[in-house]
Amino acid sequence: MFAVIKTGGKQYRVAANDLLKIEKLEAKVGDIVEIGNVLAHGEGENVTFGAPFVDGALVTAEVVEQGKNRTVIAFKKRRRQNSRRKIGHRQLLTTVRIAEILLGGAKPSKKAAAKAEAKAPEAKAEVAAEAKAEAAPNEAKAKKEPKAEATSGDEAKAAPLFKAPKGEPDDLTVIKGIGPVAAKDLAEQGIVTFAQLAKLSDKDVAKIDEHMPFSADQIKDWREQAKELAKK
Repeated sequence: MFAVIKTGGKQYRVAANDLLKIEKLEAKVGDIVEIGNVLAHGEGENVTFGAPFVDGALVTAEVVEQGKNRTVIAFKKRRRQNSRRKIGHRQLLTTVRIAEILLGGAKPSKKAAAKAEAKAPEAKAEVAAEAKAEAAPNEAKAKKEPKAEATSGDEAKAAPLFKAPKGEPDDLTVIKGIGPVAAKDLAEQGIVTFAQLAKLSDKDVAKIDEHMPFSADQIKDWREQAKELAKK
């Protein structure tokens, strides 16, 4: 049996156990998601079409992975001096495995793996008693020792990707494709000079691509421009 479903503005022909990459769904790995927009279903030549959707039809799928698609580059150039724009986009994707195709209002047999059954009241009471007994010595120790100062919001932030060199920073906006916002983002990650950009390795480019909203192609283009500027 197969079904034609609609999700994320696209249509897919699916069958049980099919692996499918669709636009991002708000779910955790292991969750069972329900897709109610079933346009058609059938088996062999016997096909039923909806208007637009089939009443009582439902497709369930298990979330296998949350990830991103490959980078898509959009480049615009006009017949004016220095008039060009290059941006990248990576679509968020969810990989799912089709579990069941249900018809006639049938209920799914599988539940979300992330939803654990509630514990019995007796078990909860035992766990609470054990936790209280373990916490008692720690509380007594905490009273004797001074409390550590809470870390501020700035200290809790992750460390920058690179170490900024000493001295005056360069104006990175001279590089085509780097505006004030992009220059600020790079400075926050420790990239402030042409020499730094020029010396970026392919491994560094991949790191920036992963942690910052810039594509690898953009960074490599900036690196080539920075090599020329660093010579001056």
